[in-house]
Amino acid sequence: MITVSNLTHRFGARVLFDEVNVKFTPGNCYGIIGANGAGKSTFMKILSGELDATSGQVFIEPGARMSVLTQNHFAFDTFPVLKTVMMGNKKLYEIMEEKDILYAKVDFTNADGERLGELENIFAEMDGWNAESDAANLLSNVGITESLHDTLMGELDGKQKVRVLLAQALFGNPDALLLDEPTNDLDVETIAWLEDFLANFKNTVIVVSHDRHFLDAVCTHVADVDFGKVSLFSGNYTFWYESSQLALRQRSDKNKKNDEKRKELQEFIQRFSANVAKSKQATARKKMLEKLNVEEIQPSTRKYPGIIFQQEREAGNHILTVENLSKKADDGRVLFKNVNFEVEKGDRVAILSRDSIAISALLDILNGEQTADTGSFRWGTTITTAYLPNENTAFFEALDLTLPDWLRQFSPNSNMDETELRGFLGKMLFSGEEIFKKAKVLSGGEKVRCMISRCMLQRPNVLMLDEPTNHLDLESITAFNNGLKDYKGTLIFTTHDHEFVQSIATRIIEITPKGMIDRMTSYDDYIDDEKLKEMRNKLYGSVAAGSK
Repeated sequence: MITVSNLTHRFGARVLFDEVNVKFTPGNCYGIIGANGAGKSTFMKILSGELDATSGQVFIEPGARMSVLTQNHFAFDTFPVLKTVMMGNKKLYEIMEEKDILYAKVDFTNADGERLGELENIFAEMDGWNAESDAANLLSNVGITESLHDTLMGELDGKQKVRVLLAQALFGNPDALLLDEPTNDLDVETIAWLEDFLANFKNTVIVVSHDRHFLDAVCTHVADVDFGKVSLFSGNYTFWYESSQLALRQRSDKNKKNDEKRKELQEFIQRFSANVAKSKQATARKKMLEKLNVEEIQPSTRKYPGIIFQQEREAGNHILTVENLSKKADDGRVLFKNVNFEVEKGDRVAILSRDSIAISALLDILNGEQTADTGSFRWGTTITTAYLPNENTAFFEALDLTLPDWLRQFSPNSNMDETELRGFLGKMLFSGEEIFKKAKVLSGGEKVRCMISRCMLQRPNVLMLDEPTNHLDLESITAFNNGLKDYKGTLIFTTHDHEFVQSIATRIIEITPKGMIDRMTSYDDYIDDEKLKEMRNKLYGSVAAGSK
């Protein structure tokens, strides 16, 4: 158990946390949520001991071991991969090191022998004889092949390091597991394995993630960081979001009687409990929700952007024809070839690939930003497009403009009234003095929100999105997702956000170095189809990269 008592933390005059009291108990997984800047990562650092709170304390049961997913990707560069994983259990690793030193001594003494006997007993009690095989299995499960187990960490690329450090955090059955954005740079298969691992983990898990599907799959509770407090709620992220929105609507309905509101909330809990049967933690979570007191459900104080895409004109029947497109990277490797498809009116196409560069290249080609090596494409005469690229630096770095002036560049009407421009920015939560910020000094999240304003302003009938959730908080991602559900035009997009694809896409196109797959299906059905898995592996062959 982790107990937080009277925790207060300040940055200068700003109070980030004020008298926080909360307990994290074994057998549960807690998803830490909160707006950007609310203090999620700071709270995790305080829990792990990396950062001292201004006052208060974090108490962990004596003898309990906490494991943390490190964010320092260079800390273990001089160590082999397998050893790095075993270092996740510090006590076991220190015993192994001391044993090796004693066994290597030339002038071995009786005292050394007695010490070795003690170490061997502790080593056996800690299941040390299985440590190497356990570490190797973890590495295999996170996609690190046996050929890399003796490689130095410094020789791995960034995505491989992330996977090794995740295995390190999971190693040795820790009593408390702290994971900050554990799904970053993982492919869908590895994320699914991690979901299963955490759903069956018997101890305490505390996780920060922007992946709603992941939070829904693993969390038994939500820990909401807001207004300097940390409040615990039973259920996963979707339950928290939907129940808080229901409570917000009820609060605004002053004519509804308390008994009616209580009945509505109870019916909501019952419906959610029934639907949770698909969850990996279904039984435990269903019991929690059935015991939930409706007074525990509170309206969220979050502000959600207003993301509303409208069409200037409705598209005709011909949207897009792509014929025999191929493209190589600058290093000569084939990104994709033999890409042929037609997009029909109203299609919601998710583009997948194990190489994210391939998808960005395809979308850039369709938007005139790059040129294909072979093939052609043709847009319909009625089509107006808007594109949200993955890389947006060029839109901001050279411009010393306030946000309304920055947005005016992209308006079909160069004389658009500033009030109207501010309206588009206001939908993305830019208000007050923020409006007068210079575009070139915006944060990553603010830039994406500006780019979304730009897309809304263009009123397209075809919307193309390359990793639209990057740099966004959960509130913006949820609002974006909901806005796309309501959009009446045609969508072509790619994202690592599982829930985004599953809830929006009606068609999946996967591009590979050896061809493509095109299916009218949902994302879950696509990735679960065994025949398609075989086909995908054949098309990729020996190509290895992070998948989408």
